[in-house]
Amino acid sequence: QVQLVESGGGLVQAGGSLRLSCAASGRTFSNCNMGWFRQAPGKEREYVAAISWSDDTTNYADSVKGRFTISRDNAKNTVYLQMNSLKPEDTAVYYCAATRPGIRYYLSTNYQRMSNYDYWGQGTQVTVSS
Repeated sequence: QVQLVESGGGLVQAGGSLRLSCAASGRTFSNCNMGWFRQAPGKEREYVAAISWSDDTTNYADSVKGRFTISRDNAKNTVYLQMNSLKPEDTAVYYCAATRPGIRYYLSTNYQRMSNYDYWGQGTQVTVSS
């Protein structure tokens, strides 16, 4: 069982930066693929970024590529999402998610499917003002 707690959200002006953190409980964190998703008001939850457990391969949605960076620190059981050049359309609740331990994906599209993630945090609000 993995429990996830997000933090770091807040209000920021357009062009600013935020770093989200997701702290995980459990000894199997280092073997879990980790992802970030977001949900804006009135919209469906969408994929943002992911990082593999096996070789730290990263994957990003086109809408955030070049602006967001996902990373992990296995010693701290934490995954991060550094968000730069924020835009008002980045406003959403951001969720951290984890797959079951030991799963390897060879297609990047697998990281983008919510159904492939078994554990979810409660979310943290990010609001970008124009």
